[in-house]
Amino acid sequence: MGKLTAAQVRNLKTPGRYMDGDGLALVITAPQKGYWVLRATVNGRRRDIGLGSLDLVKLAEAREAAIDMRRDIQRGLDPVAERKRQKIEILTFKAAAKKVHAEQTASWKNGKHQDQWLNTLESYAFPKLGDRLVNDIEGPLIREVLVGIWLSKPETARRVKQRIGVVLDWAYANGMRLTEAPMRSLNRALPRQPKKDGHFAAMPYEDVPAFIQHLRKRISVTRLALEFLILTAARSGEVRGAKWSEIDLESKLWTVPADRMKVGKKHTVPLTAAAINVLERARPFYAECSDLVFPGRNVLRPLSDMTLLKVMRCAALPFTVHGFRSAFRDWAAERSSFPGEVAEAALAHTVANRVEAAYRRTDYLDKRKLLMKDWADFVMPG
Repeated sequence: MGKLTAAQVRNLKTPGRYMDGDGLALVITAPQKGYWVLRATVNGRRRDIGLGSLDLVKLAEAREAAIDMRRDIQRGLDPVAERKRQKIEILTFKAAAKKVHAEQTASWKNGKHQDQWLNTLESYAFPKLGDRLVNDIEGPLIREVLVGIWLSKPETARRVKQRIGVVLDWAYANGMRLTEAPMRSLNRALPRQPKKDGHFAAMPYEDVPAFIQHLRKRISVTRLALEFLILTAARSGEVRGAKWSEIDLESKLWTVPADRMKVGKKHTVPLTAAAINVLERARPFYAECSDLVFPGRNVLRPLSDMTLLKVMRCAALPFTVHGFRSAFRDWAAERSSFPGEVAEAALAHTVANRVEAAYRRTDYLDKRKLLMKDWADFVMPG
């Protein structure tokens, strides 16, 4: 039974807090002006929760609202957080995914990754999740998306799963969900995928000289780019995006800026006579409106990664373009006398050991010049 009566409430004029019982109180700020509050403990913290102004909420209504709120608290809900959440617009999964993509795309250096990130969700997640509100998506529904491709397309399925998790965690961080993505329990609900060694299929380094001869049977931008990639042990994106302004023929150096490097650090590549020869043969493909060394069909755009791979497929070779870096690393380990750290520097790999990385101040450029010359001598036709 409350302590206040409707008549008392109408006659209260002195500012102050007037208790009704069970935490409910009326706070008077001026004659016939005030507001209702419920003092309660939520998640271990004592809080005053507003229930509305006196001119809008009568005594009986305040008591009823207080009872409902205490019930919610007993069920583990935070009434204030619930109010805030109700004010937030809950997006569909498709709308949330597009917002995440727009926010994060600037931090992704790889344009191919930018496109693939959303494309995989459009192909595999949107058909079942796209029109669902993000707060209505739980483990069983995500499993339904993944189970059909989990074993047949394991790598794609893992990427879809990871990207669904990113979207749902973003929604949680923005108050649209009560929980993070249920990925831990989801892992137990999916079958075990067969293990793979995770390495790119690499051509044995002994076969690279013959492949160089194959490339030289005719001249095209794609074949020149692939030959240059092999001779520099660079990544596909670095070669395809190479610009003449990055190349110093006098110093025989190619400097790839940080924004085009995977690790975000500028990388200087020594150019051997063989690599410079490739550049000389690429000169006829130069277009004044483009600074690209290896322009695509549209000279303002670089070659696509698939264009390089097509050369391998047309030669019926089961190897990847990236695998040439592995071939170079294997050759350096087995056929050269250079320390491993020099070969790793040539590949622009980061130093795994943080202490060693903190003290390393050299990029072994002088030694890498000798290493790359030996590699060129090995792979080039006699």
